[in-house]
Amino acid sequence: MLLHSAYILIGFVLLAVGAEGLVRGATGLALRLGVSALTIGLTIVAVGTGSPELVLSVQAAAAGNSAIALGNVIGSNISNIALVLGVAALVKPMHVRSQLVRREMPLMIGSTVLLMLMLIDGTLSRVDGIVLVVGGLLYMVGAYRSAQQGDTKETVDQFEDAIDEIEEVAEEGRAGRPWIDTLQLAVGLGALLGGASLLLEGAVFIATEVGMSQVVIGLTVIALGTSLPELAASVAAARRGEADVAFGNVIGSNIFNILLVLGTAVIIRPFDAVGLRPLDLAVLLGSAVLLLLLMWRGWILSRREGAVLVVGYVVYIYSLLG
Repeated sequence: MLLHSAYILIGFVLLAVGAEGLVRGATGLALRLGVSALTIGLTIVAVGTGSPELVLSVQAAAAGNSAIALGNVIGSNISNIALVLGVAALVKPMHVRSQLVRREMPLMIGSTVLLMLMLIDGTLSRVDGIVLVVGGLLYMVGAYRSAQQGDTKETVDQFEDAIDEIEEVAEEGRAGRPWIDTLQLAVGLGALLGGASLLLEGAVFIATEVGMSQVVIGLTVIALGTSLPELAASVAAARRGEADVAFGNVIGSNIFNILLVLGTAVIIRPFDAVGLRPLDLAVLLGSAVLLLLLMWRGWILSRREGAVLVVGYVVYIYSLLG
């Protein structure tokens, strides 16, 4: 048990290190090819921040642990809204100004409803996976075109932290060599694969030993672990008064998780929604709708509303473990 607990901790560390290496390596190579910082922020950085969930879910599906893949996506999306944004609002009330973020919130709800409709029959087929992935690609293309056709300033504001880091990479890259970027990319990908394997092995073993279902460990331990980067980034953004960055990070991550992460996993290996409760799906949709309702008047998430989200999340976790 102790050894497999260590696997989980090491796996989380490797996923974080791997995502960082993947983003920096891919960003450096893209900059050398003349790709703009904004385009990188909308594509490479967006994919990089979701890479832990993507790699873990794909490996889980390929190994026949589909419940972990599904639980990871659903649990991550719930924790992103209720825990991440709730804690960020407790740190500092957030006022969302970006029209881009406001437009993406209905898209997040829409993708959630789409997933629920697909799960009515209790299965996710390859056709469902293709529909999800195509939707994810269309979303990324739409975000890019929106940025190029009049929302550039808002998009730059939303991806401010990412673009600052991209420019930092560019400065370092002028004195570096292409092989360093390639090495960072390769090491990052290797760390992601290794971390996902360790985390998956440890989680499956512990779930079996303590009698916890795979979907529950995906909804709790793994979902919380893969949401830690979003939590750190959103709290830091809230403290600096950059609510658009915090919300853009969470909403974009949730859309990416459903459409591209889960879609890719299902294409690799279709699976049944074993062990998933109707309550889990209700909380998934309810948290997204509640967030929209809380912010409908003035687009401000107050400390009181943040507390409501956090308390709701604690109650949900208790319902899973109690």
